[in-house]
Amino acid sequence: MAHVSDLIAVDIDEYLTSHQYKSLLRFITCGSVDDGKSTLIGRLLYESHMVFEDHLAQLEVDSAKVGTQGTDLDFALLLDGLTAEREQGITIDVAYRFFSTEKRKFIVADTPGHEQYTRNMVTGASTADVAVVMVDARKGVLTQTRRHSYLVSLLGIKEVVVAINKMDLVDYSQEIYDTIVTEYSDFAREVGLASVNFIPVSALKGDNIVAHSEHTPWYDGSTLMTYLEEVPVDDVVAAGPFRMPVQWVNRPNLDFRGFSGRIVGGSIRPGDTVRVLPAGTTSTVDRIVTMDGDLAVAVAGQSVTITLADEIDVSRGDLLCIADQPAEVSDQFEAHVVWMHEDEMLPGRPYLMKLGTRTVGVTIANPKFRVDVNSLEHLAANTLELNEIGVCNLSLDRPVPFDSYAENRDTGSFIIIDKRTQNTVGAGMLHFALRRSHNIHWQDVRVDKATRADQNNHRPGVVWLTGLSGSGKSTIANIIESKLHALGARTYLLDGDNVRHGLNRDLGFTDADRVENIRRIAEVSGLMVDAGLLVLVSFISPFRAERRLARERVEVGEFIEVHVDTPLDVAETRDPKGLYAKARAGELANFTGIDSPYEAPESPEVHVDTTVLSAEEAADQVIAALRAGGLIS
Repeated sequence: MAHVSDLIAVDIDEYLTSHQYKSLLRFITCGSVDDGKSTLIGRLLYESHMVFEDHLAQLEVDSAKVGTQGTDLDFALLLDGLTAEREQGITIDVAYRFFSTEKRKFIVADTPGHEQYTRNMVTGASTADVAVVMVDARKGVLTQTRRHSYLVSLLGIKEVVVAINKMDLVDYSQEIYDTIVTEYSDFAREVGLASVNFIPVSALKGDNIVAHSEHTPWYDGSTLMTYLEEVPVDDVVAAGPFRMPVQWVNRPNLDFRGFSGRIVGGSIRPGDTVRVLPAGTTSTVDRIVTMDGDLAVAVAGQSVTITLADEIDVSRGDLLCIADQPAEVSDQFEAHVVWMHEDEMLPGRPYLMKLGTRTVGVTIANPKFRVDVNSLEHLAANTLELNEIGVCNLSLDRPVPFDSYAENRDTGSFIIIDKRTQNTVGAGMLHFALRRSHNIHWQDVRVDKATRADQNNHRPGVVWLTGLSGSGKSTIANIIESKLHALGARTYLLDGDNVRHGLNRDLGFTDADRVENIRRIAEVSGLMVDAGLLVLVSFISPFRAERRLARERVEVGEFIEVHVDTPLDVAETRDPKGLYAKARAGELANFTGIDSPYEAPESPEVHVDTTVLSAEEAADQVIAALRAGGLIS
């Protein structure tokens, strides 16, 4: 039930209207495990009369059954909805709750305190205006308190209130309160939190939650509820330049063409000049259309349809900006990346990146450093594991419009998506465009790929042989090159072992190193194709994503994937280098087929079953495929 208002009995329509136009505050509670986050929110819901009578009755039953407060109500159970949470008495998932008072509406996210649920905390904080950081008065500022406060700062939350909880268990000691205030204030300055308030509370007993407590006569600040109702959230985004990602091109008939989306920055009026990015074209706003009629002005947070005075090309994913303060456009960035998946980040692997309403391809470089979220140290890292945070360079497959995250959280934040599974595997905050993306340009050359191909009397291309170790890739590749050489073709063979003696000698055999190994070879083979050669690549290349990257590096029709298919037991019996025996004995880690996966091609141009065909016959199949594809005559 909503909070009680005298207007309900007097004028329900006026009450509903006033409720509709109340300001909305989003806040999170965070802190160490068992600091009382869920209890605090449960208390707020209870005090604002947002608990239905049947829910209250169930709470009484649950408190007696699985509660931790004896005969008292356990308010934490209003939020700990997962069975695992109730059994362990902790928060695991992010729990969102809505409540309201006479002055404001609230959406609160109860975020988990454990380090292994950092990704959940980041999710809850990504849209928050205020953070309520819980500190157990008995324990003071802990490592988890520092970690969550760092994440609050990283995610751009400007207003922080530190609720020093469980004051009833330290006899409401002002000395303990002052000690915590001093310690946290020093840390807050270190991580860049400028606006921090402190309130001594007891979420369980209700001290200083809604009303001032008689137990803390030495505290003359506001109660927590008063703070939340009155905290001035400086809406920098609303006061900033106009931004609206286009979500939908609205074309219901031939006479109407509008561009729909949610305004994420500034305001807009008919007659304002806007710039469409990344194209850079400009036009004037003709109308601002909503279901309730046209608007004279639209502001950040509103979803509208904008029509323009000119017929210009605008598509989903474009960004409408005020013309004299446009966003930047770039395809290379530095960013904070939060990794959110059990599989580690693989630098060099092609992922998808969703920024606003635009989805583009992205590759992530090796982290510049990883942040130890407990000590805030910058540590060397080759990749990021689940819940780890690092600073990385990003390379996109096309330019995108953006603002830095510090300027606009909507146009400066992104998620990373796995191409194969479509799972969200990471999230991040853009810092700035790399200068090299603006300063490095493609140099035109007089002798191009077509000219070189004409001189060679054959088309260039890549023959990519993939298969398990011992499948016969190198043997078949050697025969293919000999046959091509006899035909007068200009070729080069890139063999996995040979390349590791030089170009890739710094790489090992972890998944991340394998990805980088293939990325480099894909680039080298692409350059050789540009030189007019037929390139034979003989690599295990176990991952489909990297083979797809190699295919995309050259033009359509220039890539022939050959699956040298040999069953694992057959490859083991061959074992010309004795590698399988070492892997089975545990002497060789990350060996493909044993303790590292091999992803077989799904639709290769050539499939070679080496249990049926000889190496010579397999080579003839590839030569036939090259002829069929028009690469040789």
